[in-house]
Amino acid sequence: MLLSEAWRSITANLSTTIAAAVTVLIGMALVGMLVGFGTYARSWTDKTKRELVVKVFFCTDQTCPQTGYETAKQVDRVRVKLESDQRVKSIKFIPKERALELMKKTHPELVRGLPTNPLPDSFEVRAVKGEYVEPIAQSLSPTPAGVQKVSYGRKTAHKILNVAHLIEVLFLVAVLILLVASALLIANTIRLSIFSRRREIEVMKLVGASNWFVRGPFVLEGVITGFVGALLAVILLFVGKETLLTSIWFKDEGVHALPFVLNALTLLGLGLVLGAAASALTLRRFLRV
Repeated sequence: MLLSEAWRSITANLSTTIAAAVTVLIGMALVGMLVGFGTYARSWTDKTKRELVVKVFFCTDQTCPQTGYETAKQVDRVRVKLESDQRVKSIKFIPKERALELMKKTHPELVRGLPTNPLPDSFEVRAVKGEYVEPIAQSLSPTPAGVQKVSYGRKTAHKILNVAHLIEVLFLVAVLILLVASALLIANTIRLSIFSRRREIEVMKLVGASNWFVRGPFVLEGVITGFVGALLAVILLFVGKETLLTSIWFKDEGVHALPFVLNALTLLGLGLVLGAAASALTLRRFLRV
């Protein structure tokens, strides 16, 4: 009974139903694309934030009057201070000999022909979150004894964090706009269907029909419209993913978008919820007889 009434309403207003389904298709396809690109961008920024480090450079023999044992004690003091900071995820000690080896690999022209090793011992400090890099660096100000310099790439860190926050805000705003637009279009379609049958609804209410008895077919109509639009959007996204995206998608180890299956299930769920909610809310004022 419920399904047959919903089907009768859909076929009676086929053009508006198709228009609503196509609109949902476009809206859900855009939402799916935003989810894919947005989660990929978020993954990239998370990876980039994880690569932000605080570097603590210790004095060399040329810049510090202290020698050997005293310098080792100063390194231990800094280590203890950092280990007590809950914002610190890990601390890696890089002796000056290792620093010279790395420099020879990355910039051999800078260390070629050096009579001695001018590089200092250092700590490479990784934060629990990228946002903690600056506070960790500031916790070592003024610089402890034996520390020559504390660096965390201030400008680069600020740019990365600002881009990450901008991506999050734009992603949320765009998804909300598309969801609201899709819900309004489904609601308009249901409103047209209800308006064409308003006298029938009034008669049903006058003879004692319950609100749910009247509401059921229209809610189901909205659910079907939302689901069909979302399903078509999933198919369109799958075709685009298999034919276009695989050839242009960036390959970056450790960076990935939301898996397509989860994205598709999210879109189908959104289609169902939007269809049901838009129909139920639109029908409320027509039930006040």
